[in-house]
Amino acid sequence: MPRLAERARRSVRAKLLALVLAPLAVGVPVLLGLVWTWGNQSYQRLLTYKISSDMVTAHEYFDRVRIGVGHEVQAAAESHRLALLLPRQGRDAEMSGLLANLAVARGLDFLHFLDRDGRILASAHNEFAPADSRVAWPVVAAALAGQAHTTVERLSADQLAGIDPALRRRARLDLVPTRAAAPDPRSFEDRGLIIHAAAPVADAQGRPLGVLEGGVLLNGNLEIVDRINAIVYRDGSLPLGSRGTATLFLDDVRIATNVRLFEGKRALGTRVSAAVREHVLGRGETWLGTAFVVTDDYVSGYEPVLDGRGARVGMLYVGFLEEPFRNAMRFALGALFVLFAVLSGLGTVLSLRWARSVFQPIERMNAVIQRARQGEAGARVGEVASRDELGRLAGEFDHLLDTLAARREELQRWGEELDAKVAERTRELSEANAHLRHAQQQLVMNEKLAAIGELTAGVAHEINNPVAVIQGNLDVLRDVLGEAADPVRGEIRLIHQQADRIRQIVTKLLQFARPGDFAGYVEAVDVNAVLADCLLLTQHNLDRRSVAVEQRLEATLPVEINRSELQQVLINLIVNAIQAMPDGGTLTLASENWLEHDQPMGVVLRVRDTGHGIAPENLSSIFDPFFTTKRGSGTGLGLSISYTIVERYGGHIEVDSRPGEGAEFAVRLRCEPIYDDAPEAPHFARRWDIAGKI
Repeated sequence: MPRLAERARRSVRAKLLALVLAPLAVGVPVLLGLVWTWGNQSYQRLLTYKISSDMVTAHEYFDRVRIGVGHEVQAAAESHRLALLLPRQGRDAEMSGLLANLAVARGLDFLHFLDRDGRILASAHNEFAPADSRVAWPVVAAALAGQAHTTVERLSADQLAGIDPALRRRARLDLVPTRAAAPDPRSFEDRGLIIHAAAPVADAQGRPLGVLEGGVLLNGNLEIVDRINAIVYRDGSLPLGSRGTATLFLDDVRIATNVRLFEGKRALGTRVSAAVREHVLGRGETWLGTAFVVTDDYVSGYEPVLDGRGARVGMLYVGFLEEPFRNAMRFALGALFVLFAVLSGLGTVLSLRWARSVFQPIERMNAVIQRARQGEAGARVGEVASRDELGRLAGEFDHLLDTLAARREELQRWGEELDAKVAERTRELSEANAHLRHAQQQLVMNEKLAAIGELTAGVAHEINNPVAVIQGNLDVLRDVLGEAADPVRGEIRLIHQQADRIRQIVTKLLQFARPGDFAGYVEAVDVNAVLADCLLLTQHNLDRRSVAVEQRLEATLPVEINRSELQQVLINLIVNAIQAMPDGGTLTLASENWLEHDQPMGVVLRVRDTGHGIAPENLSSIFDPFFTTKRGSGTGLGLSISYTIVERYGGHIEVDSRPGEGAEFAVRLRCEPIYDDAPEAPHFARRWDIAGKI
């Protein structure tokens, strides 16, 4: 993501594409999300409004049916025939027949005549058992008080049998296991839900004679639910293949319904879901919304049915299959989404084409800038199709590049001329500086050598005479004392050695200050033989330090040099190498021809040790006079004298050392010496290894 953001910040193309596609990539999904959300909400509100309206219609019809039953009972109570028959006594059979005819005529399932104490005196059905007073029933109590009344009541199986045994048989219903219903241990339902009505009966003079009680059993009463369904869901009121249903519940059991299970069988004995039961029967609220009904989701309306005491004894339900509406809604939203996608795609294509006309000239100019930065002088934008500000900008950009190219060529020509002049002047200055430095070095060295020579000559004169006297007297002392000198013979020898050391130091000082005075005659020398002699002369040092020697003597060219001076240089280097390996090691002596451009120049003599090496900070000083790292021993003149000798013959000494890996001194000698009467101050050549160390 950070890389994409960085690329977007650096690219006009990315910014333009973001500006073009952002409304489509962000706005369209947001808009579709809003449409989906609002569509679902509107869909749910529409379905809720529809089922609420259906619930009102069903409620009004059921209420009309309930009121109608009450009217039928009241009409029967006001029948002229009943009024004529009631004053007669002993006419029970005739009364039962009259009540049976009235029940059939009024569409009632049962009809009783009760006395003023609420006991049954006559019934439309002969199979009734005299029962206790029915004053406890709300409708009977109201009728005895002179007011006709109608309610819905839930009766037990025994209560149904007390009214009419046939009603008990009609009410019994096997329970069908139903998914999502609340647990119920029963396997059948034998209670009954009835529309219960009662009206007062009076004689011609208006004196109360009793109560006429009647009603309709709702268990299995398919006529009522079919009529509700026909009224609420008329043909054509539910498009898209949906179907409406209506149901009467006793508690949560379907006792009358046109909901189908399979093969046209009605879902009698199935039960409502636990969620709906709790909402309607538990809390007494009306359910309006989607609910699972037997096998499918229905847009459902449930309302509680109350008995004469206000208790919730059942439910009235209407609903219609939701799937066709849901499919239609999804199809509509899907079609809308496809339309949005097509329009967005077309808009994207058109927007990209328009955006391309903007960023293509910019990209071409940017590419030209990159090519020009890489040194392509002929890079140009060329003709662009755009004739707007960007097209004019591209043309002006090419014109600017042409102008810059001309100025660059002119500046380059001036630069080349200036470089040539500067190079010529620099070369002249370098040559002058080189001559000046050489002259300065020569002057300083000559002054140093002159000062050292004068000092050394005076010191040598003043020191050599006392030293000679000391050595001579030591010899006289040893001869005169004879055997008496034996107790101090070691001290005498030590004095003699130290005096000789003083003489050698003075000699080296003179050799360094006035090398010409010590130069011998020049001869053609075999360097391999000189190396062998030097090795023989230093053999005792090699043995004492346990140093192994390796030789690779491959030089074949003779060099003209004083043999003793060359021997002095090599012995000095060999001794230094041995001293650098106090714990032993390997001394390598090598010689090879010195060739340049396949032309013989001389020989190279190499002396290498495996000691501790030379510290980098000391490399620049090892050829300086009196510089030494051997505290307490050495004069610091050995390498200086060796360097001076080699330089006098036109050669030079190089050193290569890595700390911990030893050191190698290379002496380059010419076949024919190039004499330098006033040698430069000692210096050395450095060589760097691949790790960058000296």
